[in-house]
Amino acid sequence: MSYRAGFLTLLTVLSCIVFGCARTGGDTERTGGSPLNGKEVFNPVRRHIEKLVADGEIPSMAAAVARSGRILWEEGFGYSNREDKVQASEDTRYPLASISKPFTATALMVLVERGLIRLDDPINNYLGEVSLTARVGNAQDATIRRAASHTAGLPLHSHHFYDNEPERPPSFDETLQRYGNIVSEPGARFQYSNLGYGLLGYIISQVSGMTYADFMGKEVFMPLGLNNTSVGMESPGKADYAVKYAEDGSVVPPSVSDSPGAGTVFGSVHDLIRFAMFHLHDVLPGQEEIISSAAIEEMQHPVPGTRARRPWEREGSGYGIGWNISVTSGGLLAVHHDGGIRGVSTVIVLIPEKEIAIAVLTNTDCSWPDDILMEIVSILLPEEVKSFAAQSENPEDKPAFSPDKELIGSWSGVVHTYLEPIPIVIEIRESAEILVTLAGQESIPLRQVGYQSDFPLFINAGGGPFLRGRFSGSLPTDDVIRGNPGILWLEMKLRAGVLSGSLIAFSHRDNPIGPLTHWLEALRNE
Repeated sequence: MSYRAGFLTLLTVLSCIVFGCARTGGDTERTGGSPLNGKEVFNPVRRHIEKLVADGEIPSMAAAVARSGRILWEEGFGYSNREDKVQASEDTRYPLASISKPFTATALMVLVERGLIRLDDPINNYLGEVSLTARVGNAQDATIRRAASHTAGLPLHSHHFYDNEPERPPSFDETLQRYGNIVSEPGARFQYSNLGYGLLGYIISQVSGMTYADFMGKEVFMPLGLNNTSVGMESPGKADYAVKYAEDGSVVPPSVSDSPGAGTVFGSVHDLIRFAMFHLHDVLPGQEEIISSAAIEEMQHPVPGTRARRPWEREGSGYGIGWNISVTSGGLLAVHHDGGIRGVSTVIVLIPEKEIAIAVLTNTDCSWPDDILMEIVSILLPEEVKSFAAQSENPEDKPAFSPDKELIGSWSGVVHTYLEPIPIVIEIRESAEILVTLAGQESIPLRQVGYQSDFPLFINAGGGPFLRGRFSGSLPTDDVIRGNPGILWLEMKLRAGVLSGSLIAFSHRDNPIGPLTHWLEALRNE
C-alpha cells in the first residue's frame, strides 16, 4: 500500500467505489458470449481507457471482468513499456502491490489445512531466536490469525530498496530485531501492517522448508494455472513486465521489500481474475482445489477486532484473512483489496451474491483504476450503484484538539531505535499547543494535532483515542536517513501514567522507502 501524500485521495475514492466490489465463478473460456455478456457491453469503459492513454494520463491499463463462471472481458491498453513501445495485454505482468496479501493468505491456508500451522497459535511459536517484542499487551495474544487480519498489534511499516541504489534488504531476522514491536494490545484495534504479512511470508518459508517465492510458485501459482504470476520478476528480459512510471512520466526503478509476503507478487489481469474466480468457489478446468470451500469462506469472514472503516459500510464489515470485507446498507457483501506503491495502482473486487469479479491494473500511481471500476460496476449493477453512492458521504471534520487534564504537562522519555534510545521531550500546553524536542534539538511545534480513535492516513481503526501529530525532523539511523527528506508523526496514548506509542518516520523523497515505526514512551516531569 502506498503511504505517499496521494493515499488519502485514493482511499476516499476507493471508499466511494468498493461498494461495487465483485465476486465471480470460474471457467477457462476467455471473452465470449452474447453482446449482453461479452466485451461489447463495456465499450464505453474501453473508450474511456483509450482516451486516458491517448491523453497521457496513464501509460497502460489492463482490466478484466467475470460473471457467473465466465470471463466476460479482459484487455490491455497502452504501453506497458513506453520506451520500447511494448503493447499491454491481458497477459502483461504488473506489480500487484498489496493485492499480494490475498495470495499470501491463500498460501497460509494451504499450510493450515495440512495441519502445519494453526491460526490461533502465537506468531512467536513459529519464529526462531528473534521474536516479537511486546511493548504493550502480551505477545502470546499476537496470533497468526491476528497478523493475517491486521489486529496483532503490529506497527505501520514499509521498507523498500530500489535497484538503482546500493542498499539491499536485511535478513528478515534483522528486520524483526529493528521493527518487530507489538505497539498496541493484540486484538484491540485494526492497524494495517505490511510487517504482519512479512511475518506470514517468513513463517510460510520456515514451516515449508522452501523459500517464500518457491512455495508460492509450487503450491499456489502452478496448481491454479497462473502462468503469468510470480514473486518478483522472473527473467525480466523475457516476460512482459510493466515498467513503473511516476506521475511526471519518469521511470520508477524496480524495487524489493524487506517483507516479501506483503507486496511482491507480479501478475497479469488474466491470472488475477482467475484467482478471483477461484475465491468464488469455482475451480476451473486444469486447476487444483488447493484449499477447501470452508477455508475460502473463513478468509472472507471478518476477524474480531476489525469493523467498518468507511462511511458506506455497515455491521458485518471488517477484514478477514487477506481480504477487506464490506457490507453495504443494502446488505450486499463485497470482498476486495487494492494495492499502491510508487508507479503502481491496482484493485480487485468480488461480489459473491452477484457472481461478479473485477480487476483493474495500471503502471502508475493514480486513482483511475477505481474510477474504471466504478464505470464497470455501473454497467453491471446500475441500481445498486445509485443506492451505494448515496451512502458515500465524506466523514465530518474532526473537532479541534482540546487536551484532557491528564495530558497537560511536560513529558520526558525515549524513542527506541535499533541503534540506541533517542531522548524526547513532549510539552502539552493547556492552549492545545504541543512542542516536541528530539535529542536535545530545538523545540518544534506539533502540527495537524488530533485526538481520536481512527486515522485514515495510518489505515487504522479502534483502540483509541490516540494523540497524533506531525513535526519536521529525522532519526539518526541509516534506515530513516536513507528515506529523507521526510516527516515524523507521533501516535501516543496514556497508559497507566505513561505516555507511549509510535514515532513513525515517513519518507517524502521521490522514491519513498517508509514508513518505519519506532516505540516511544515518556513520563510526566514533576
